Amino acid sequence: MKNGSLRQDDVLINHEKIHLRQQQELLILPFYMLYLTEWLLRTVWYLDSYRAYQNISFEREAYSHEHELGYLSKRKSFSFIKYLCR
Repeated sequence: MKNGSLRQDDVLINHEKIHLRQQQELLILPFYMLYLTEWLLRTVWYLDSYRAYQNISFEREAYSHEHELGYLSKRKSFSFIKYLCR
């Protein structure tokens, strides 16, 4: 993080740690392939790339739990799946 103050942002760090766990589960490359595919499909669906980003299952899980600093200790594997169809 280039901005030093961001290193102290526990919520942002937790959000990114959730993404790291998602990447570990999907072995990194498939994570990015699914992320991009979901973003493209949702961009076509919503005709709005930012709204598409906000609705990617990986982002929805991370944003939903970024304030729960203990989330990763209780998170079940592949929890992002339940955010796919919501």
